[in-house]
Amino acid sequence: MTEGVERNTRTIEETVVTDFADRMSYGGYLDLETLLSAQRPLSDPEHHDELLFIIQHQTTELWLKLVLHELSAACDLLRDDRLAPALKCIARVKHIQRTLTEQWSVLATLTPAEYVQFRGVLGNASGFQSAQYRAVEFTLGNKNAGMLRVFATDPEAHVLVRAALEAPSLYDEFLRLLARRGYAIPAAVLDRDVTTAWTFTPELVPVLTEIYTDPQAHWAAYETCEELVDLEDNFQLWRFRHLKTVERIIGFKHGTGGSSGVPFLQRALELTFFPELFAVRSAL
Repeated sequence: MTEGVERNTRTIEETVVTDFADRMSYGGYLDLETLLSAQRPLSDPEHHDELLFIIQHQTTELWLKLVLHELSAACDLLRDDRLAPALKCIARVKHIQRTLTEQWSVLATLTPAEYVQFRGVLGNASGFQSAQYRAVEFTLGNKNAGMLRVFATDPEAHVLVRAALEAPSLYDEFLRLLARRGYAIPAAVLDRDVTTAWTFTPELVPVLTEIYTDPQAHWAAYETCEELVDLEDNFQLWRFRHLKTVERIIGFKHGTGGSSGVPFLQRALELTFFPELFAVRSAL
């Protein structure tokens, strides 16, 4: 028996570092002491499933931080006419989106009977108040200046969301790049007030039709259009999984933040980032 156990034990190689008295460690680099102490359930006595709820939302915020990092870089790269590396950033965002969507399946293991045991300690806390999520939506074009009121008492969040509101969206930057490359982007699009939500612009459809009619002749523009369609598809899938997870856990109760809950989330599915990229399909 002892011999079998020994064969099933991996010997630590002599070159493996084990003394971290004066070296950078894994936990030190990642500041795990801070990260792993940030889960502080408020239920008393502590309910087993509150930790799941906290970690689900904290990890979502970490991924949103990276999404913003990549989208911001993509906007900068498009502004500098560096399309290829911008597409790399967008591709990374697409992978993050898939991870965020799959995460809902973990939260969906929380049953109504379990959630009701600690829902009260949330007070009015709600994902609706996520500054990073709002900044992502704004960066993709779904802007709403009225949302700034939600962050009026949080200066840091207010700065983040306002910056996203006032900056050109990813779509704005792409269309400006197309204009610099000779495509007939309407002046009204290039000069629009970027603090307002994007609205469908029919004058763009002929430009996109030209691109989609001959992809080989317009490959860079065509590829980018399809990457943006992927972004929107992924975002809508995330919204839908969010809606169904909420419906599964609380039914049609109002949200903790005061929203109507499921009906409010359903209306979000009607929002679109790049409407012309879908309208062009009907024009072909």
